[in-house]
Amino acid sequence: MTVQKLMNLEGRRALITGATGGLGSVMADTLAELGADLILVDLPGADFSTLKKLLERNWGIKVWSHHCDLEQNSQRQELVDYVKNDHDILDILINNAAFVGTSELSGWSTNFESQTVETWQRALEVNLTAPFHLCQSLTPLLKKSKKASIINIGSIYGHYGPDWRLYDETDMANPAAYGASKGGLLQFTRWLSTTLAPSIRVNAISPGPMKTLAGAAIGGARKTFKHTEMNSPLRSNATLEAVGGTAVYLASDAGAYTTGEIIYVDGGYHVLGMPQSENI
Repeated sequence: MTVQKLMNLEGRRALITGATGGLGSVMADTLAELGADLILVDLPGADFSTLKKLLERNWGIKVWSHHCDLEQNSQRQELVDYVKNDHDILDILINNAAFVGTSELSGWSTNFESQTVETWQRALEVNLTAPFHLCQSLTPLLKKSKKASIINIGSIYGHYGPDWRLYDETDMANPAAYGASKGGLLQFTRWLSTTLAPSIRVNAISPGPMKTLAGAAIGGARKTFKHTEMNSPLRSNATLEAVGGTAVYLASDAGAYTTGEIIYVDGGYHVLGMPQSENI
């Protein structure tokens, strides 16, 4: 079989949470280019119209959208019911949405002693409970596909603790709940891969810092990017497109014999054991 056929996603349908964000929209565009129809999911109030028009115009695929606050169990159940009732197939589930909080959120971007149980619970609800809920509820539909794939989006901070020197004199944060929830998601990926095999493949992607135009404008982000550029073997940061390409591999027949894997997309940063630079 040719590589082109291995990567062909025509006739398959993918659900992507956090679909209108930077990474979500890139993964949507990448899967659409290869022929996948898409169900875009994001928070109430998210504007799907521009992305939907671009995907349909550029790639000629079908696009549906659904608003859902993944922090709310009732809204997650409404999403599940919608997918089951309105879609006869589902081949790919990408759990991309994440609770990253804001500096203004009480009990989040603060020292450990001031982080609150409430924000901890909110982060785990979105980053860990929601993927569990969607994977469990949509498994019967995914099992109808002969080539089903679940892809969870993790983080290198699901593997390692933060280097706090990167956060000195910045407004950036790395709360305990973020790393704990991402670490839990990665272990859930491993557990689920053996549980759903051989019907459904389950893998995860752990990106390093991703350099975007928005992130590059933040002083603290520039400091982090400089650190990873200096210390990763490839001397660069992750790009949204690199993560999107990895998602395509895991979603397509190119990754047909890959399950239970956590793929780092960090320029080899993790191989060096999160190096500590003296030039931060």
